[in-house]
Parts: sequence; C-alpha cells; structure tokens
Amino acid sequence: MRIAVVTTGGTIDKVYFDAKGGYEVGTPMVRQILANARVLADIDVVEVLRKDSLEMTAADRATIRAAVQTCEPVRVVVTHGTDTMVETAAELRTVAGKTIVLTGALQPGRFSDSDAPFNLGMALAAAQLQPPGVYIAANGQIFDAARVRKNRELNRFEPI
Repeated sequence: MRIAVVTTGGTIDKVYFDAKGGYEVGTPMVRQILANARVLADIDVVEVLRKDSLEMTAADRATIRAAVQTCEPVRVVVTHGTDTMVETAAELRTVAGKTIVLTGALQPGRFSDSDAPFNLGMALAAAQLQPPGVYIAANGQIFDAARVRKNRELNRFEPI
C-alpha cells in the first residue's frame, strides 16, 4: 500500500539555533524518522512548505489541499504545526476519496524526547486503517478532524 507524506513545516521540522536563541523551520524530518524506525512501507515524501503553522495563510492551505488532491496515493499523511492544524484539516475536508491524517509534534523531531516519531507512526497506521476522511493523529489518539480542537492551555488535542 502506497502512502504519501506531505510535509508543511511546523515544530516537527524545527531546528534550534543557539546563537539566535530561537527556532526556525528546517528540512523535513520525515525521512530521518522513517529510516530510524526501519519503516519498509512504500512512502512518497512530498515537501510542500516549510512554515510555522501560525504563519500559514489561506493561500498556503490551498497549496496544501492541491498537493494532497493531486498526489497519486489515496492514503496521505500531512505533517503540520499543531497550532493551526485544525484549520488546515477543515480545508482538506473538500478532498474526496482519500484518507488524510494530519500530525505534528509538540517538540522538534530532532530532539531525543520528541513526540514526533510516535505521532508519525500513529498517523501512518491510521492512514492505512481509517476509511476515507480527514483525521488528526496526536497524543496517542486518532481524532475525527471535524470534532477536535487543540487545547492550548494543556497543549494537547481533545474531542469536541
């Protein structure tokens, strides 16, 4: 089963710059995470954006939707910043006939204690098992993207 992983940036891809005292979105971590986990699945990695999700615009979401819609696999994982993941998921609900799972991380994928590998693994499993629709994989759960929110105070996703 072939799966596309569409990368858009977010914390999962952030790099810490000590001299600058902050983070910037770097190269996608997906390939490294998959290699470290010895994943053998047939996965196409498609880099679309390198943005913090708080900086995403309607045009960026349209670009993500177009990438998801035109990629050949019908099972798609989208890596994305968690702050506006729900908004992008809403945009992706217009894509018919595909199973789309958005995921990200609360800590950069380059950190040893990041949740990125676990979340990406859950997203890949969900993409293979869920029926067509849009989902969010986070915090050890798979959420229907139309019925979830990010609780910024507790820094987690929860059903609504």
